[in-house]
Amino acid sequence: MGISTELLWAFIGLLLTIGGTFLEAFVATPTWQWGAHSVQTHSLGVTYQIGAVFLVGCLGGKNAAVLSQIAYLLLGLTWFPIFAQGGGISYIKEPSFGYILGFVPAAWVCGSLAFKALPRLESLAFSCFCGLLSIHFTGMVYLVVSYSSGWLDNVQIPLQEALLKYSLYPLPGQFAVICAVTLIAFTLRHAMFY
Repeated sequence: MGISTELLWAFIGLLLTIGGTFLEAFVATPTWQWGAHSVQTHSLGVTYQIGAVFLVGCLGGKNAAVLSQIAYLLLGLTWFPIFAQGGGISYIKEPSFGYILGFVPAAWVCGSLAFKALPRLESLAFSCFCGLLSIHFTGMVYLVVSYSSGWLDNVQIPLQEALLKYSLYPLPGQFAVICAVTLIAFTLRHAMFY
């Protein structure tokens, strides 16, 4: 992939990550009754933010994915309130910041693995799951270190509850987002012949 293509994918990844931060993930279920409420939606409890990280990794490769996430971090820490609860340099004292920091290694892992094998559903799903493990590993390490050093703001819950809140509870919704990303990436990789 050329530099201009990687830069284009990085820009797309940055826009998707910003947009995905504020777009809650839902699943639609049909009912047996036709009419105004024939399709019901249920929240997955997560946003499409990680989906954007993995989609650009599966489509643009590791360099574009990492570049998009570094740009996302820099924009959020310096100028724009593009993180879930705002932005600015003080955001590093939020308990969830470690998971955002994990987007960079996750983008690299997902982008690397997505182009190691032919674009099959299994290989793309595996690359996304490995990226998700990177996010959670980085986030959990950040929580443990920041709790032990005592420099977090908004610490109202014990470490064990924070680990459950940020790592365990979002997993079902994140798995559903990964399944959607895998299907989209598989379709687009075949449509674009790479």
